[in-house]
Amino acid sequence: MASDLTPSLHIGLNAAIVAVTNQTPSILAVPSSPGEGSADGLPFGQFDPAKHRTFEASLRASVESQTGLHLGYVEQLYTFGDRGRHMRSSEARDEGSPHLVSVGYLALTRVDADNPEALYATGARWHDWYELFPWEDWRKGRPAMLDAAILPRLSAWAEEPTKPQQVPSRKARIRLAFGLGDFPWDEERVLDRYELLYEAGLLSEAVADQRVQSTGLASQLGHAMRFDHRRIAATAVQRLRAKIKYRPVIFELMPPEFTLTQLQTSVEAISGRHLHKQNFRRLVEGAELVEPTGAASAATGGRPAALYRFRAKILEERPAPGLRLGGRG
Repeated sequence: MASDLTPSLHIGLNAAIVAVTNQTPSILAVPSSPGEGSADGLPFGQFDPAKHRTFEASLRASVESQTGLHLGYVEQLYTFGDRGRHMRSSEARDEGSPHLVSVGYLALTRVDADNPEALYATGARWHDWYELFPWEDWRKGRPAMLDAAILPRLSAWAEEPTKPQQVPSRKARIRLAFGLGDFPWDEERVLDRYELLYEAGLLSEAVADQRVQSTGLASQLGHAMRFDHRRIAATAVQRLRAKIKYRPVIFELMPPEFTLTQLQTSVEAISGRHLHKQNFRRLVEGAELVEPTGAASAATGGRPAALYRFRAKILEERPAPGLRLGGRG
């Protein structure tokens, strides 16, 4: 009889689609379906092996049908399979309910390459990813919410009794993830920070998952998404912040021609940190990632700025070309 309670397994595909618009890093979100609550989420579809040979082909088809967007750069992130991760609020927590495993993907696109009419007709919208993770934006300095709201609540949570075998301790995890004491802030630890906030019951998703009754900080700690889609988005942000340092993926988000200022603001938008102008230009020139087009742009209204393009030949010259960002600027 126990086999009758074994849940069926479904494979889903989620896409965290990233673009940079007006110096803002954005993630594409789609409206919820009936029975999924009011929160929006990432484009999603179930894998149908009868229709598609690969996960990626199925993902591309799902995204196109939901958003009208044709994906360019795509890479697989991680498999998300926690029990109950796709539970609808109206469902009982039944051990026999279908278990949904999702394969998450990071996709990069240029907003000027899509069809905005087709996109908006589907209800899909671009969201500033700092609306999802406001504590991650250090471009204007340390976010005030860290010391005013987040760290005091995390410190109180860390003092709660825990199982002796929990290693590392909550305090150690907080120090490392949030850059306390001798640890510097590491912009790549996006998922670590998100998961600590979730475990401490400070995010709206913790309420939806019935971990806590109320967060008390929901209005401050970002825009919630349905199910565990914000966790998938955090994984995508972390991957992209790391990857721009060793692969030229930032140019997947840039127009074919751009100024060095536009390139810098895009890198700052993704990394969440301010970069010194002259140091950044030396870094770009030393990495030999771009080449001048010979044209200039007067779009800023001031002195015309030289236009550059990605120097594709670098892919033949170096195994890991990227922008190896140094210490915080």
